[in-house]
Amino acid sequence: MAAFAPSRPCWVDVQLSDLEAGKRFYGGLFGWTFRAGDGMPFADAYSEGALVAALGAKQDGRMPTAWGVSFSTDDVLATVALVRRAGGQVITEPVRAGRAGVLAQAADPGGAVFGLWQAGDRAGFEKRNAPGAFCWTEVHTRRPERVDAFYEEVFGFQGTDLTLPGVPDGSGRATAPVTDFRLWSPAGSEPGAGTAIGGRSVITDAFPEMMPSYFLNYFAVTDCDRAAGTAVHLGGRISASPFDIPSGRMAVLQDDQGAVFAVLQPARPRR
Repeated sequence: MAAFAPSRPCWVDVQLSDLEAGKRFYGGLFGWTFRAGDGMPFADAYSEGALVAALGAKQDGRMPTAWGVSFSTDDVLATVALVRRAGGQVITEPVRAGRAGVLAQAADPGGAVFGLWQAGDRAGFEKRNAPGAFCWTEVHTRRPERVDAFYEEVFGFQGTDLTLPGVPDGSGRATAPVTDFRLWSPAGSEPGAGTAIGGRSVITDAFPEMMPSYFLNYFAVTDCDRAAGTAVHLGGRISASPFDIPSGRMAVLQDDQGAVFAVLQPARPRR
């Protein structure tokens, strides 16, 4: 598979305390199969034979149990320099992952962590925007102005602002509409929903002050409600019950170890 165009989401992985439990959960939820990582403490995940993600065993218990997203770059050293210049933080300096490529880890000015990937033999996803595969990512932050400027400078994103419906809370009632949601379109494209590859949402005062900024990664499913029920059956939890959005029907879930992710039943196939 050819390398992704710069600044596109190209990979997701999750860090877990119990790798084998993670295989059982995501295998049961998405039908993934797994291949061990050549003696390394991770497993590549496949959907219908196509590479879609990786599950890693945490090497340090202090690490968060969380899904992470990586963005493609054709020059990771230059992108790392841009991260610093734009007010972000470099967490892991560029390091070669054998022949697969070069990776780095960074955080935006609001503290949300993301990866950078310069492809070698491995481009990233072999399947996306299809059931059982990644389809969307969005950063949730309390500092939208600084964060917007950061991603515009580092990745060249162009923004389109939207108003989204409220999210159901624990009682089943919807919260207030999200009036500050921004779509990200790649540089050189016509900004809007048709070209968007990710987005930015604002963490409001309705959430605890200690909630950090984070990326929420979405996986496509054929039936959102069924996926939410399956996640619970497998020991997970529902953070936001299934609800309709302009692009389909979604829910926010936690796996049985606490990693948060979303599922989306698209209103129409994404290309």
